[in-house]
Amino acid sequence: MDAAMIMWSVLFGAIGMGYFVFGKRQRAIVPSCIGMALIIFPYFVASVTSLLIIGVILIAIPYFIRI
Repeated sequence: MDAAMIMWSVLFGAIGMGYFVFGKRQRAIVPSCIGMALIIFPYFVASVTSLLIIGVILIAIPYFIRI
């Protein structure tokens, strides 16, 4: 695992923690689920490129889906 992979994983995990806490406080299911996904998904991704693509897509989902 290289430094870029670790850096991006920590960044997406921190953003995921923010989404999760926001979702729990607002009782919103979408930010909570996306927050958990952002925290967990870096463990299962092998390349930096796919990590960035999946992370950006997950971060954008709550802006388009409001439940």
